[in-house]
Amino acid sequence: MEKILVLDFGGQYNQLIARRVREAGVYAEIIPYSKITVDEIIKEKYSGIIFTGGPNSVYDETSPHFDSAILDAGIPLLGICYGCQLIGFMAGGEIRSAGTVSEYGKTSLRVKDNPLFKGLPEESVCWMSHTDYISSAPAGFEITAITNNCPCAALADDSRKLYGVQFHPEVTHTEYGGVIIRNFINGICKCKCGWTMDDFVRSSVEKYKKSLAGKKVLCALSGGVDSSVAAVLLHKAIGDNLICVFVDHGFLRKDEGDLVERVMKEEMGLNLIRVNAQDRFLEKLAGVTEPEKKRKIIGEEFIRVFEDVAKDIGKVDVLVQGTIYPDVIESGKGDASVIKSHHNVGGLPDVIEFEEIVEPLRDLFKDEVRAAGRELGIPENLVSRQPFPGPGLAIRILGEVTKEKLDILRDADAVFREEIAAAGLKEIPSQYFAVLTDSRTVGVMGDAGTYGYTVALRAVSTDDFMTADWSRIPYDVLAKASNRITNEVRTIGRVVYDITAKPPATVEWE
Repeated sequence: MEKILVLDFGGQYNQLIARRVREAGVYAEIIPYSKITVDEIIKEKYSGIIFTGGPNSVYDETSPHFDSAILDAGIPLLGICYGCQLIGFMAGGEIRSAGTVSEYGKTSLRVKDNPLFKGLPEESVCWMSHTDYISSAPAGFEITAITNNCPCAALADDSRKLYGVQFHPEVTHTEYGGVIIRNFINGICKCKCGWTMDDFVRSSVEKYKKSLAGKKVLCALSGGVDSSVAAVLLHKAIGDNLICVFVDHGFLRKDEGDLVERVMKEEMGLNLIRVNAQDRFLEKLAGVTEPEKKRKIIGEEFIRVFEDVAKDIGKVDVLVQGTIYPDVIESGKGDASVIKSHHNVGGLPDVIEFEEIVEPLRDLFKDEVRAAGRELGIPENLVSRQPFPGPGLAIRILGEVTKEKLDILRDADAVFREEIAAAGLKEIPSQYFAVLTDSRTVGVMGDAGTYGYTVALRAVSTDDFMTADWSRIPYDVLAKASNRITNEVRTIGRVVYDITAKPPATVEWE
């Protein structure tokens, strides 16, 4: 099978590179630079290698480096940002700090004729993010692109198929980024580009059929799309050795628990145990208002529930979780900062009673998870559901979580989702939901004054959930949703609409 190695040097959005490679039809494998040697790379027969970006400076002795023998391994190599500087450094070039003329954001790029830039106009827009740059190209390399402030925005040694770009072709802000990546994969690496999500599903099933043979496996089924796809994937691999535990923590959307149980148990044939644990979770969250603490508590309680179930069903070797890559990024990966802990990543307790944790979707984005679900035959009404965080409505309630607040939010959220569905919008937001704030405001209904909760409506559009823009929902749709919420959910007195992008915000409020 054709595959590209994405060698990870610690940048926060390196998974986007692998995503672009997979979109081009080639399987991408992400491995930290410290976890593989040149000999192992050669043995694996990669079609090409991509060095990722990273936050370090190559001339810092503590920064990540790699064996320079990789330059003569005969494998096409593309370095991005820090990866570009690292290639230049290893080949004997000079790297300097940009000082006061660092480049960040959209930048005009001028390119020369080169296999990497085939099909690009002489001038286009790229996305820069650097404080260092290659001031002198190594022997054998040609400078193939420049910007107003960067004398070496790209370099190439065509004879050895070594290429570097100072900018980020993996982000959508780079005008011809996809073309550049495809030029590397198709033209330089000579890949045929036939990999599909069906290949991922098939290879994953075979992988876990071997690695989990004879083991009893417990799957953490939260009710969301991610954990549902993980469960069906593992069921296909190991059959009845998989026991799915659906913890209904009481934080699900309206009628969602029954939907999950029906589809997973009756339609997909999974061995499913439903645990109704609302009181248990509410008791743990009593008095808790800090978002990170909520997530940590929910994460640990999930594990404790599974441990209790495992004791009832006998020895269990493996726990399966539906972690996907945006969860890993936001929870902090390597030296990356923590944005928020996810209950199935950063929220795990220090001591758990399982020998192994398996996360089969850890390298996939949300849309890829949905595609995998369709390949597995999961019904569309479950696969295409709105993304939903593992901690559920508990992190869409600001402040303390109570049963009363959960009931209020469920009704308000259901109204908003119903109105979006009924509006027949040309462009459906990627995710939309209601948030119950901890603010009360004065109002009036009839001749009486009120002092009700404020609900915030949130809708975003995105293709990868790493960045997102707020959705321009028509005013009449918002007006109808607001009118219904304030009339049908009597404790709500005010409705507001969130118009913040990600970044600076996250999609969820907590």
